[in-house]
Amino acid sequence: MRFIHRELSWLDFNSRVLAEARKEENLPLDRLNFLAITASNLDEFFMVRVADLHDRRKDGNGPDDTGMTAYEQLEKVLERARSFQAEQNLCLIEILKKLEKERVSFLSIDRLSAEQKAYAKTLFEDEILPVVTPLAVDPSRPFPFLLNKSLNIGVRLRNGEGESVFAVVQVPSILPRFIPIPTGSQTSTGAFLPLEDLIAHYLPSVCDLYPIEAWGLFRITRSADIDADDDADDLMEEMKRTIKKRKRGKPIRLELSQGFDAELSRFLIEMLRVNRRYIFELDGLMDLASLGRIASKKEYRHLRREPMAPVPSAELSAYDDIFAAIRDRDRMVHHPYHSFDHVVDFIQAAAEDPLVLAIKQTLYRVSGRSQVIAALEQAAEMGKQVTVLVELKARFDEENNIQWANRLERAGCHVIYGLTGLKTHCKVTLVVRREPTGIRRYLHLSTGNYNDVTARLYTDIGMFTCRPAFGADASALFNHLTGFSNPPEYNKLIVAPEAMLRFFLEKIDQEIRNAKQKLPCGISIKVNSLLDGAIVRKLYEASQEGVPIHLLVRGICSLLPGKEYSAAIRVRSIVGELLEHSRIFVFQNGGNPLVYMGSADLMPRNLYRRVEVMFPVEDERLKQQLLDTLELMWRDNTNAWEIDSDGVYRQVPRRGRPLSSQRELHRLAEEEYQRAQEQSTSPSK
Repeated sequence: MRFIHRELSWLDFNSRVLAEARKEENLPLDRLNFLAITASNLDEFFMVRVADLHDRRKDGNGPDDTGMTAYEQLEKVLERARSFQAEQNLCLIEILKKLEKERVSFLSIDRLSAEQKAYAKTLFEDEILPVVTPLAVDPSRPFPFLLNKSLNIGVRLRNGEGESVFAVVQVPSILPRFIPIPTGSQTSTGAFLPLEDLIAHYLPSVCDLYPIEAWGLFRITRSADIDADDDADDLMEEMKRTIKKRKRGKPIRLELSQGFDAELSRFLIEMLRVNRRYIFELDGLMDLASLGRIASKKEYRHLRREPMAPVPSAELSAYDDIFAAIRDRDRMVHHPYHSFDHVVDFIQAAAEDPLVLAIKQTLYRVSGRSQVIAALEQAAEMGKQVTVLVELKARFDEENNIQWANRLERAGCHVIYGLTGLKTHCKVTLVVRREPTGIRRYLHLSTGNYNDVTARLYTDIGMFTCRPAFGADASALFNHLTGFSNPPEYNKLIVAPEAMLRFFLEKIDQEIRNAKQKLPCGISIKVNSLLDGAIVRKLYEASQEGVPIHLLVRGICSLLPGKEYSAAIRVRSIVGELLEHSRIFVFQNGGNPLVYMGSADLMPRNLYRRVEVMFPVEDERLKQQLLDTLELMWRDNTNAWEIDSDGVYRQVPRRGRPLSSQRELHRLAEEEYQRAQEQSTSPSK
């Protein structure tokens, strides 16, 4: 076997996140947050990847590169997912014990004191009971539609004829999932009762017509593996229809509380038409993703690590005019170590500058209160030509992007939705400015989205430049996206799907030729995922010719290092408090390294089905900064894992002083900014 299976590799990644939740040195609420992330990740995994395997299991296609059919893959994935959810519960027990020591408790009804029970009873009667709606199921009342990922209580009652009848009580998502319970103690800092426990305790007052014989918690995960029809006449309307269809997707997982009543279980299976292989019986709390709300509470800051506060770029903060800063030389910002405000300021300055004629930008995911959107609106209202490509098909952000597209159009922006059959995933902003010397184009190219919220959580790198060749390429790209022009020949940018795969294969081939000629050679890559078969095979070929290859792959990696065909390849994954999202590509090129960044991972979807942009870093100072960053990440002994020749991830041994590359990069950014501030305020000599 020369390939690691995609879905199993992803489950390995989620296990590495879970390892952060189990790490004793992490503070309790950081651990709780990591646990919540694994649960949210797993929900999406079922909604998309398991749903896809379910649909493909009967296609009759032969084995994939790993030698498994879709049916065999599905069985292995479900087996691993079951054991993973059991590990999550054990992890939760560990964390709750730690929180108890910190005087933060998660209580059950039977652990409440008499005073607390009285408080809970009053709260239920006054604020919860009016919201709760029991839904009976009988010939006149069909089984209700239950929202994706909603928490519900199934109830079995005995009617007057001695027959079982059933009802569903939805746990209202509008109410807090964890109810603060007063402790009346100076030694306690907080206590919480799960909402479903309180509702279940008072079920007899909710369903009081017949005696209750059994009840149990259940939760449905629905398939979201539904894509829009690219041939639709109106993509906006088609996306609205697709969103509605996705909300009613078929159940792909049914989670039941442990000891769930057998008759009630048979009833749910029949009503939901869910295959028994997708039933998961859980011993412990359900919907662990909701624990993130507790982890983020302000009053418990002492129970989590102080987040890394972004600092201004030392170079950019020295300028009052961002355009002057970019004219002097290319600039780079590394988020969240550097503030995302620099990107917002760039667009804001373009909106306000009377010399700016046009702004063109691609938007894939943006935040709920986007300053970028506000700046684009302002630019349009001031009469500038503003063109925005909003990707309506960004999965799980479709509704958000439809709203932004409508808002931008109302402001006077020209909004487009990309090319038929392709998602536009590149991150590009082009500003056209009339200057005394003529038209000059300023450009921001990035590895990450124009999202000020995720820019504090994801590591991404952006570059500002006004190099003419880059500007000409960006103009050609937007003309291709907005008009009927053929894909252009680019000077500097490498654009998928036309040229990116060919580019990678050619660069790897060049390293192979350099190795054969005894010239300096080597490949260093940092991506989120490595899955494309053609690139993996070419890397194996390079390894066999002695090309040293270092891969930092955060998530899915189908390449198996350390074998006879991959002995020169090492693969590491960094999983820490920030989500590694930047993409960097380095080719030694006979001793004159070529350095690129971009929006694409090495996956078929990025190379064949998306508009992606990679760009060279030509400023020697910036190139060295990126090389230093990669070298630092390879020295990480706190957050790093390495794949062995059996495809197993093992934590990198901690030799010497602990080194977190993420914390170190933040420290370096702070020091650089502090030095710049001191120099700017010191008296001139």
